[in-house]
Amino acid sequence: MEKRARVLIDCRDEKGLVYKISKVFYDRNLNIDNNQEFVDKEIEKFFMRSVVSGMFDVHELSAALKEVIPEDAHVRVIEPKAKKIILMATKESHALGDILIKYADGELDAEIECVISNHDFLEELVRRFDIPFFHVPAEGLEREEHERHVMKLIDEFEFDYIVLAKYMRILTPLFVGAYEQKIINIHHSFLPAFIGANPYKQAFERGVKIIGATAHYVTNDLDEGPIIAQDVIAVSHRFEWRDMQRAGRDVEKIVLSRALSLVLSDRVFVNGNKTVVF
Repeated sequence: MEKRARVLIDCRDEKGLVYKISKVFYDRNLNIDNNQEFVDKEIEKFFMRSVVSGMFDVHELSAALKEVIPEDAHVRVIEPKAKKIILMATKESHALGDILIKYADGELDAEIECVISNHDFLEELVRRFDIPFFHVPAEGLEREEHERHVMKLIDEFEFDYIVLAKYMRILTPLFVGAYEQKIINIHHSFLPAFIGANPYKQAFERGVKIIGATAHYVTNDLDEGPIIAQDVIAVSHRFEWRDMQRAGRDVEKIVLSRALSLVLSDRVFVNGNKTVVF
């Protein structure tokens, strides 16, 4: 039975890679439905994403590709299926609600395993979508102790990514290290200019004219992990700070949704502290 796969390859660059990889596909009578490649010339690294269709064995195809490309190559042959995600939130509903609606409408190529929050504010919203909600309060607990409770819960599920849908707690190296390159965050564009409480009011008082958002992988460098998606919208002197806040929440929803779509369709390669996005 014919099937499809996404083939993701990154390795040291050298001449003839596209030919060698394409020949592996040709020799197995596979059709290349889509193909994109990129070379980071500064570090001489090659990236390629191909969508192929035909009759193949995942392990045999992966082994055949590794035989013709550099030894340092990372090769992934992925048969498309809905990935599993865990959502984490605190009190703000806009990012979480947008994901839940897309999920309910069949627009999110993922299965939501559960929602975890350090507050119970969003429980009623989540229950409407028949998704498990877990309240793990942090009051009276050291940060690491609270995270151990959260991690124990997370590890009961099989999942591909953890999505921080405005989860307003700084994660420790303990947590980040346990789920490396599996945590996706969204934040407004005012960092590091406007730090702390009510950044939109700070931005209003400064006369900011552009509001944006950044979705990125989480690392131990706060809000500085590899960027997946960004966007901006213009604001004017007519905006009060609450108008700016509403506009900022809108762009956060858009950017997080875009980043999720890219990650769930295997279009993102981490390249040091950057990404290659096809």
